Amino acid sequence: MMPAPRTLELFYDVLSPYSWLGFEVLCRYKKLWNINLQLRPSLIAAIMKDSGNQPPALLPRKAQYLQNDIRLLGQHIQVPIQFPKDFFSVILEKGSLSAMRFLTAVNLEHPKMLEKVSRELWMRVWSRAAEKAGMSTEQAQGLLEKISTPKVKNELRDTTNAACKYGAFGLPVTVAHLDGQTHMLFGSDRMELLAHLLGEKWMGPVPPAINAKI
Repeated sequence: MMPAPRTLELFYDVLSPYSWLGFEVLCRYKKLWNINLQLRPSLIAAIMKDSGNQPPALLPRKAQYLQNDIRLLGQHIQVPIQFPKDFFSVILEKGSLSAMRFLTAVNLEHPKMLEKVSRELWMRVWSRAAEKAGMSTEQAQGLLEKISTPKVKNELRDTTNAACKYGAFGLPVTVAHLDGQTHMLFGSDRMELLAHLLGEKWMGPVPPAINAKI
């Protein structure tokens, strides 16, 4: 008899390119490791504010480093990620509140679609125009109408507060619940450590027999 799957929570925001990288790696491994992956759309701006942190792109040297780092990591992890031409407008002015409310509404109304819709929103910000992610125009419109409802607003706030209580100061954050203990791992580069905690084998960001094409 197989043991019960271990629960992993992934807190993420589509404004975070590192969240996309961690998201894709965990989605690949969820079929290889004995895990129950729970996707938790969160608001990175609120987490930054709560922790006293600031976006690394505000610091010129970090911003320059990030562009090259993300490009190389995208190649390594096989995620088609690239900086948007209007980076500062997208990241610092528009923000992600509406997008994360939309994903929260998806999670409440159509949870099985959350993975694909999240991926398509990352595509829209960091790669290319998104497809409809298998969602009808009526479904999309219905969800857009709900992003301003108290239910959606409260759910996103509660999820973001949960990340803060775990100690988040940025995103992505992976929380592993193992043998009555909780382990919070920050960043997309802690997957090997996560494998160690789970007692699973780490086979790199693109494990064999997994189609990584996005």
